[in-house]
Amino acid sequence: MFREVRLHPADLIAPVFVKDGWEAPTPVPSMPGVFRFNPEDLAKEVAELWNLGIRGVAPFPVTLPALKDPTGREALNVDGLAFQAIRAIKAAVPGMLVFTDIALDPFTSHGHDGILTRDGLDVDNDATVERLAAMAVLHARAGADFVAPSDMMDGRVGAIRRALDAAGFTQT
Repeated sequence: MFREVRLHPADLIAPVFVKDGWEAPTPVPSMPGVFRFNPEDLAKEVAELWNLGIRGVAPFPVTLPALKDPTGREALNVDGLAFQAIRAIKAAVPGMLVFTDIALDPFTSHGHDGILTRDGLDVDNDATVERLAAMAVLHARAGADFVAPSDMMDGRVGAIRRALDAAGFTQT
């Protein structure tokens, strides 16, 4: 009666880390007790989280260096790891809420959140926002319930909202 805050597992969103391939889960060296899962093991992990009462996950795929390029094209590859993760989560636990990160830095060879201008000295905001909006729609089509832009591009939230609405994802 006197507590201001009550926190339950259902109030949490668990980050889950996804890797390509089929080898066993591997530890994330900088985060003791945290592992990267292949899509099959990810499904098992998400089912365990559901059984613990957690109702939301945020998958973070590790993009292989060979798949990265200056424009982050892999972000739009519907057969890529990010999409495999979304589909694996929804197949394993259809009721699990999936929150996806909408940003290009995991997919760019230079590590920036945006597509660089031709001279490489600046970020092309408009081209980046266009790519982020397309990425958000593809994530929604794959089953994401929430798309969460983490970049710092001007106008991206409005552009993503318009793209989702135009694609019929008015509740995403």
